[in-house]
Amino acid sequence: MTTSRERVMAAVSHREPDQIPIDLGGHRSSGVMAIAYSKLKRHLGITSGDIYVYDFIQQLAIIEPDVLDWFGVDTIELGRGFALKPEDWQDWVLPDGTPCKIPAAVHPVKTGNDWCVYHEDGTLVAIQKEGCLYLEQINWPYMATGEDAGFTDLTEAFDRMMWSKVGAPPAPIGYDPRGLQELAAGARALRESTDRAIIGLFGASLLEGGQQLFRMDNFLAMLAGDKARAHRFLDRLVEYHLENLRKFLSAAGPYIDIILFGDDLGMQTGPQISPRTYREFFQPRQKQMWSESKRLSDAKIMLHSCGGIYPLLPGLIDAGLEILQPVQTTCKDMEPERLKREFGKDLCFWGGGSNTRDILGLASPEQVAADVRERVAMFAPGGGFVFQQIHNIMADVPPENIVAMLQAVNA
Repeated sequence: MTTSRERVMAAVSHREPDQIPIDLGGHRSSGVMAIAYSKLKRHLGITSGDIYVYDFIQQLAIIEPDVLDWFGVDTIELGRGFALKPEDWQDWVLPDGTPCKIPAAVHPVKTGNDWCVYHEDGTLVAIQKEGCLYLEQINWPYMATGEDAGFTDLTEAFDRMMWSKVGAPPAPIGYDPRGLQELAAGARALRESTDRAIIGLFGASLLEGGQQLFRMDNFLAMLAGDKARAHRFLDRLVEYHLENLRKFLSAAGPYIDIILFGDDLGMQTGPQISPRTYREFFQPRQKQMWSESKRLSDAKIMLHSCGGIYPLLPGLIDAGLEILQPVQTTCKDMEPERLKREFGKDLCFWGGGSNTRDILGLASPEQVAADVRERVAMFAPGGGFVFQQIHNIMADVPPENIVAMLQAVNA
């Protein structure tokens, strides 16, 4: 009998598996917002277990084993091997009033009607405004940095940036010797407990990293108008990522099947940057990181990149990319037939399986299922496809539609 891990790895290796692998909650862009997950559990008749919000920024819930089994999910995130004790969690309440648990390492503070996250020195890092469903970044540590900064304080700078400050398990485990021992032990235990494919989130963004530290407009202006400074910053950023990558893989590398890098390169209308800018600033540095990852581990290289990135795909493939996720087919030039025809021999498409923008939350269950069947028919032949919806399932998606989507994959 084929295991979930074998099924996923066959698809990633461009072999047709026994059935289409399914990812739900295997990483922070294939998840379910906690409000929608609570409704899904009730719809399925599952009354046991608390709602655990492991990703506080996006308010994503841990998908429990009963639900994973219910839908035949083939993946699991490395983080599920951590934060296993009651003291790792604290009580909170979702915006719709649903009680939940959030990581004890996260410290939201109610300020007026908003929820805020502060650095230890009092700097406001992120805010969830009243009526909103997730945090937004409010601090860009390098926004006012001078020319002579040297970028030697990246650890401190990232500690003042939302996506690092508000971590998800395995965080707050660090890359010091004790932290690496904990990381290895948790990863090993998870590997021994499951036959699902394990996805290890590493991140290591470059374009996004610059935007998160300088603010988007400032960093894009730097790429266009101060190239020497941009190269100095990116060289230092790659050094920082490579140092952490070696530590991460020394601990978790033997136990993960896929390593997930992240860099949102696209928009609805196409890439944020031109192919020329990508080749000058980002392709050689991604190749450096991905080559080092392949040298140190057998884990396949996955990139999370939202948006329309069709013109950048040849360069990403040349840099060593093996898996693209979430395959935002609703963006310019990202039609499933086109992607499969032009890049299906080189890339595994991990996503694009359900139109979350126009259908999943708005159409009937029958229409959702029809959309899934049409997309699967285009992506699945010959392998190179793992099903997930396009990015996370939002809070207002009806549970009937989630069920219809997942049941249609291998119907």
